[in-house]
Amino acid sequence: MFTGIVEELGEVTRVGRRPEGARLSVRGPLVTSDAKHGDSIAVNGVCLTVVEVEGDEFTVDVVRETLARSSLGQAEEGRPVNLERAMAADGRFGGHVMQGHVDGTGTFLNRDPDGLTHFAYPPELGRYIVEKGSIAIDGVSLTVAAVSAQEFAVALIPTTLSLTTLGRTQPGDPVNLEVDVLAKYVEKMATVHISGAPVDNGVGKEDA
Repeated sequence: MFTGIVEELGEVTRVGRRPEGARLSVRGPLVTSDAKHGDSIAVNGVCLTVVEVEGDEFTVDVVRETLARSSLGQAEEGRPVNLERAMAADGRFGGHVMQGHVDGTGTFLNRDPDGLTHFAYPPELGRYIVEKGSIAIDGVSLTVAAVSAQEFAVALIPTTLSLTTLGRTQPGDPVNLEVDVLAKYVEKMATVHISGAPVDNGVGKEDA
């Protein structure tokens, strides 16, 4: 689990394309200080498993599904990325509940004179984005300041702009979006009472 409090601005140092996906190496002195094989690190909001640590760099394998559903499909050497280690059980909870499972990619639109930053979002995510609700953009936990049928806005403080990739994003750039997982659970549970349909919890008779 992650909280969306970015620990470090890292850098992609190597990208190796493979038939089944890609292998990325990322420089991040802080997150590699105690990293080991099998640990989870969120890279721009994508939960990835460490397969190798060497010096201040760690290496991860990224499957084709992840490349297709996130901005990591456009990863290239030298690109800055937001890094966060999985939350320790005794850690301080500063953001919101995040799984590191990207729901889709949005597009950075602009920053307006009122200090709000605007993003377009995929239509299928609209029902989960609500004013004053939580959303993760490239792994950064943020609060929705305004939302319309096609876009939403957040207020980014100077610290967020300077310490994360969001201060470097240009109009048209893709961003990873993870909506509030609690909203998705509530939707699934409420659907039963609205439609009368049984909940499909994935458990068959042979598993009961």
